[in-house]
Amino acid sequence: MRKIFFIVLSFTVVLPSVAQQSLKELLNTYNSRSVPYISVEETRRMQLHDTIILLDSREINEYMVSKIPSAIHVGYDKFDSADIVRQIEDKNTTIVVYCSLGIRSEDVGERLKKAGYTNVKNLYGGIFEWKNKGNKVIDSLSNPTENIHTFSKEWSQWLSSGNKIYPKTKKRKDQHE
Repeated sequence: MRKIFFIVLSFTVVLPSVAQQSLKELLNTYNSRSVPYISVEETRRMQLHDTIILLDSREINEYMVSKIPSAIHVGYDKFDSADIVRQIEDKNTTIVVYCSLGIRSEDVGERLKKAGYTNVKNLYGGIFEWKNKGNKVIDSLSNPTENIHTFSKEWSQWLSSGNKIYPKTKKRKDQHE
């Protein structure tokens, strides 16, 4: 929950000053590395040779635009580690959690570790880095897509590949299209 506060704060105060940061600097600002990072390349290798479970910690509207193939949606705002405990019995299973960039996924990873999972990793750079490195993403019908939900226009600067899909905002009654 503390990260939600900091994310909201970043949109109003911090983000304008960090807009030119590198991804590494951004993640260092928000993450404590309590959940070890795993690179896109290492995740791809593990997908080919090992048993891993990918968990998508973005909200459902982001997940419906695109996801990494085989990822399971767990969300962030309503994430419940008890749901995962029912689905993944082996607490030594390699679990890779991702979000847009790797901030929300660290929070979810911390909660998985508290639930007793011993091999939890945070995908460095999230789905943005996955797509930036030329990897496939799929839509809600499992068709390949170039679309990536960017969480916000500010965060979209770290997506350099694919089509940026921005969140829909509600219009006030006095606004015109």
